[in-house]
Amino acid sequence: MNKTNDITMNLVLQGLDDCMPRLERIAALTAPQRVTRLSSTALRCDGITFSPALRQTIEVAAHAAQLDATYMMGEHRLSDFKLVAMDMDSTLITIECIDEIADMQGLKPQVAAITEAAMRGELDFAESLRRRVALLKGLDASALARVYEERLQLSPGAERMLQAVQAAGLKTLLVSGGFTYFTDRLKARLGLDYTHANQLEIVDGKLTGKVVGDIVDAEGKRATVEHVCAALGITPGEAIVMGDGANDLKMMGIAGMSVAFRAKPVVREQATVALNFVGLDGILNLFG
Repeated sequence: MNKTNDITMNLVLQGLDDCMPRLERIAALTAPQRVTRLSSTALRCDGITFSPALRQTIEVAAHAAQLDATYMMGEHRLSDFKLVAMDMDSTLITIECIDEIADMQGLKPQVAAITEAAMRGELDFAESLRRRVALLKGLDASALARVYEERLQLSPGAERMLQAVQAAGLKTLLVSGGFTYFTDRLKARLGLDYTHANQLEIVDGKLTGKVVGDIVDAEGKRATVEHVCAALGITPGEAIVMGDGANDLKMMGIAGMSVAFRAKPVVREQATVALNFVGLDGILNLFG
């Protein structure tokens, strides 16, 4: 008689660089029916008899080996989804833009500390953003251009992931608690379909320390995903949503697949998929 908590699943293991020996070692622990080599840095183990004890063993071993392990029920195809929605700061890009803007004022440590607490869910996001933006009062608006040109970098695998989902016909949404200065430029650069973010108030070429209009917080992000899904005539269950901080949890919670990318523990624990080591293109190995 089968135990009720033992079910058959597939497991995708992936890493970086010369990781195949480590992948094979972890795969052997699962006693799979079949192992499929997806690439030089990824394996899929099919037909694993899953149990909570095995999952814990694999997660600990994979993390120690700097590998990402994702359990999947059945097979999924990218065509099952119609939208990819992404957070910007520390998800699509490697930096927190507001921290780098603050660095132009010599205030990065103070602002970064507030950012970190907000991303862990310890501070209300809207209030934390107001406090951080207020510290930027009087900064020349040219600092935004300097951050974009000198410091902003796409996260590993971002371009390959976007090319693949766009080629598959999925629409793309960049929804951010950051700023329109950056989302607008990324939209044009990457061919994104939709963006939504906060607008910094600028008067006479200087930041006023205020945000124009409503702040895009966790609820605003969720509402944006719902709005775009409705405009596309799809359900949130047909969306893949990626994020890294507590501010992303509400929009991730309504998605058909939620992806925690190099995320805070509270986000990893609630996501469908957690990518701690590989790039954003790691999601491509999850689809047949």
